[in-house]
Amino acid sequence: MHAVSQYQEFVAEYLQSQLVIKEPKNLYEPIHYILGLGGKRIRPVLTLMSAEIFDVSYEKALPAALAVEVFHNFSLVHDDIMDDAPLRRGNTTVHEKWDINTGILSGDAMLILAYQYFEKFEPVIFRDLAKLFSKTALEVCEGQQWDVDFESRNDVTIPEYLKMIEYKTAVLVAAAMKMGAIIAETSEENANLIYDFGLNLGIAFQLQDDYLDAFGDPETFGKQVGGDIIENKKTYLYLKGMEFANGVDKQELADLFSVQMEENEAKIAQVKEIFLNSGAAKATQKAIEAYTFKAFETLEKMDINSEKKNILRVFGEGLMGRKV
Repeated sequence: MHAVSQYQEFVAEYLQSQLVIKEPKNLYEPIHYILGLGGKRIRPVLTLMSAEIFDVSYEKALPAALAVEVFHNFSLVHDDIMDDAPLRRGNTTVHEKWDINTGILSGDAMLILAYQYFEKFEPVIFRDLAKLFSKTALEVCEGQQWDVDFESRNDVTIPEYLKMIEYKTAVLVAAAMKMGAIIAETSEENANLIYDFGLNLGIAFQLQDDYLDAFGDPETFGKQVGGDIIENKKTYLYLKGMEFANGVDKQELADLFSVQMEENEAKIAQVKEIFLNSGAAKATQKAIEAYTFKAFETLEKMDINSEKKNILRVFGEGLMGRKV
């Protein structure tokens, strides 16, 4: 087993070896740009880590790890267009740096490139990886559509929201881990358990992202703090705010989320105050903890040694305590 920082280096080195300048440049340069922005590369790291948890060298899992990373970045390019986001990882988004049409087409190419990495595996493993990937990719699209739908709805429930983030975010984390298990050819039970571990960790990760969007440090968060508030997104924070806030604050929160403003500083400050005063911020932190511990429960059922269970537990605890 290796440290997370080492896995990140392995992913970065493999990615660099795969980046070839091809024509037309306006198709491939945006792909190189978004992949070159770095980020934590959590998902490909999980694929490599999972392979080694089940006693296969990380090197065998590198193509699948890169498929996950390319797909994830494809979804970010398109999400940023849909959200009209100016920043990604502290840098200009692809559609802002080039244009919307370039962002759409380069994103499409990334989805196809992601699939091509599975061709490096033998037929049986290729089939299982591609089947999981297709299911996951469609779920991510479903989650994104729910996310868009929720912006114009005022009756979103917490179960609906949790299902949306499960599909939009958590299934890719879960699939990244199961891919490592498939490549290692471990038991079906182990593969399903590590999927469940990743799924619950992914929900916790997205809830943490929602929390940091409002309360993160602008210097380290890498995205526009308060972006969800500006976009009137019905996040877990918002839904808990509507559930817990007193009558006056509840009405103010609903009013603030019904308009788009040119200047958003005051809106962000008012909404954050309601999140804190109502207990929504604390409830969100508790939910992050609950889903992380739910992930840890699956470790007990996994047929791996206690040292490897502890590696996964430490990784989960690190995600739960992240500030970026």
